[in-house]
Amino acid sequence: MEISKSVFDAVAVGPQAATDTAETPKPPPITAPEHPSVTALQGKFGDAVLRHDIVAGNQHIVFIPGDRNLEILQWLRDDPDHAYDFLRDVTGVDYGAGTPLQVVYQLFSLTHKRALSVKCELPLDDLQISSVFALWKSANWLEREVYDLFGITFLDHPDLRRILMPPDYAEGHPLRKDFPLRGRFTRAEQTRRALNQELEHYYISQELGMGGESQALPPAGEPSVESAESPAALSEGEETA
Repeated sequence: MEISKSVFDAVAVGPQAATDTAETPKPPPITAPEHPSVTALQGKFGDAVLRHDIVAGNQHIVFIPGDRNLEILQWLRDDPDHAYDFLRDVTGVDYGAGTPLQVVYQLFSLTHKRALSVKCELPLDDLQISSVFALWKSANWLEREVYDLFGITFLDHPDLRRILMPPDYAEGHPLRKDFPLRGRFTRAEQTRRALNQELEHYYISQELGMGGESQALPPAGEPSVESAESPAALSEGEETA
């Protein structure tokens, strides 16, 4: 008896070397009502609609080339018959096994009460795509999160930097399937870096002021304030005096 495969089998296998034939998994075909925006996209952009999937019964996903994302997404936003004026989310997907990374745009039209997902697949050796910040300002922090956790560069983004991990985080991008479960550094190295961190590097001055006195350990050989004011230290000082 043949065992059916899941679309997440590549995730279970884990990271593998990239190959020319590596493809992201496709969901089984589903019959669902026609989506007016999908039909319009196929009519206007033709072969630029690389694929059309339907998942969870009625959720439509269209795949477009990464180098045409701005052109197609702007049309979806500006055309009055579609008017996707709300960018709900930008995220990334990595199925592992050398497959391309996906950038996912979750769109919603407040005018037509209609949702649409748009995906772009990026090869592992060219993880960059144009930012859509110029179309939806909400893309600012969303794209920063994808950059931080997946390593995808958004060209022309106004402030592309890490947003969840520390700015000097050197272990890579934690949501990639090739990222080790416990990180790339040894536990000893991770502990050393944590103990040597500068608080000013992670907190603004207002936050530091709310924290009270520093709890950092004094340098080796230098007594702490508590030990200097302890009864033993005071009595020793009195005897010396």
